[in-house]
Amino acid sequence: MNGIEPHWAWLIAAAVMGIAEILVPGVFLIWLAAAAAVTGVVALALPIGPASQFALFGLLSLAAVYFGRRIYAANPIESSDPLLNDRATRLIGETLVVVAAIENGRGRVAVGDTVWPARGADAAIGSRVRVTGAEGTALLVEPLAAPGSPLPGPG
Repeated sequence: MNGIEPHWAWLIAAAVMGIAEILVPGVFLIWLAAAAAVTGVVALALPIGPASQFALFGLLSLAAVYFGRRIYAANPIESSDPLLNDRATRLIGETLVVVAAIENGRGRVAVGDTVWPARGADAAIGSRVRVTGAEGTALLVEPLAAPGSPLPGPG
């Protein structure tokens, strides 16, 4: 027979997908690698043709991905920084400067070298405000008390 034996092709494919999963983790290729490995072992043990091997690989891939998703749903991976991709929520508690007066509950505040929409009590340009929450891309803010003045009351 010319070329590589089919079972070796499946096992090599499994190894390549396993290495790809390590290099670019996406928690997906590992399940296909498992399906390819099982297909390779079955092709080694039983004399099945290429069509049957591809059908087996397809069925095993579906089953492996299905069970893999169930495993990850039942055992979620906790992030060391759950707010990593939620910049607005990360800003809660920060003190910012108003760059476009907050009038009728809407204005803009400086966040680093960018400007964000803000909602809250009226505040003049240059006023300092504290972020209390986020609503979409708008930051919810409250004015900071000026030195020597009482703290703002609850609305």
